[in-house]
Amino acid sequence: MGTLSFLLKKVIAFFSLTLFLLSCSDDKKDYLVTIKTPHGDMKAILYDETPKHKENFLKLAKEGFYDSLLFHRIIDGFMIQGGDPESKNAEQGQRLGQGSPGYTIPAEFNKKFIHEKGALAAARKGGAGNPTKASSGSQFYIAQGKKYTEKELKKMTIDYNNLYRLFSQLIQDPEFSDIKNSYMEAQQSGDGNKVQEIIIEAKEEIEKKFSIELDTPLTEKQIEVYTSIGGVPHLDNEYTVFGKVIDGLEVLDKIASQKKDRSDRPLEDIRMEISVEQLPKKKITKLYGYKYE
Repeated sequence: MGTLSFLLKKVIAFFSLTLFLLSCSDDKKDYLVTIKTPHGDMKAILYDETPKHKENFLKLAKEGFYDSLLFHRIIDGFMIQGGDPESKNAEQGQRLGQGSPGYTIPAEFNKKFIHEKGALAAARKGGAGNPTKASSGSQFYIAQGKKYTEKELKKMTIDYNNLYRLFSQLIQDPEFSDIKNSYMEAQQSGDGNKVQEIIIEAKEEIEKKFSIELDTPLTEKQIEVYTSIGGVPHLDNEYTVFGKVIDGLEVLDKIASQKKDRSDRPLEDIRMEISVEQLPKKKITKLYGYKYE
């Protein structure tokens, strides 16, 4: 009886271990997204940390929702945008960008995910009509951007509204008459760049006088990525980044450089076809060099 009980325990332990290993192997898989275009294919992964966006995008892709839709808006040095359902049968020259599947997705901002070149992000309506910055149910864009110097990046983080307002107060103080004189001279000569330069150079004095911090320091990752790979830093924490192109960035560049009309719609239709497949994460890393955290 004792031997039988021991063997039974061994069998149960074996099957338990097998089930555990199978569940672990499932956890170690991910979805690889393929975006086919006339200019080549792009491969992308979607982030687990933005589950609502990932689930929605995969659902639409599996249903064939995106097939034959257009990249209807392209801006070289900025991004390419698609996913408007109205673009499937759009006439040449028709303005696009307002279509949706009839719902939005709550924003899922994550400071880890920035607008580096190749970032896959959700488009959305701007302005007071969308205070929560909810994402479009289907429209997305792929960031292209450019490379920046550290100096350029620091300028982009400045709160210019407060800077201009406090600069006007600063130059009323006789203590800063030299700054005021330089500013007035630049204004009178019509040198806009010099005016901007003087205001920015006065930033440190403004911060001391009014005890205020006028910029948000960039993270080490932002500085490293935007000075080496490039991207669109001013969109960070404004639009949900939910994935990343891990292969085919040259296709992004080709699409962005196409001729377009005044509405930024390509003169020749650029249709997409999106498919997904589940692969082991190790294989995705081996094929495309993407390293999971």
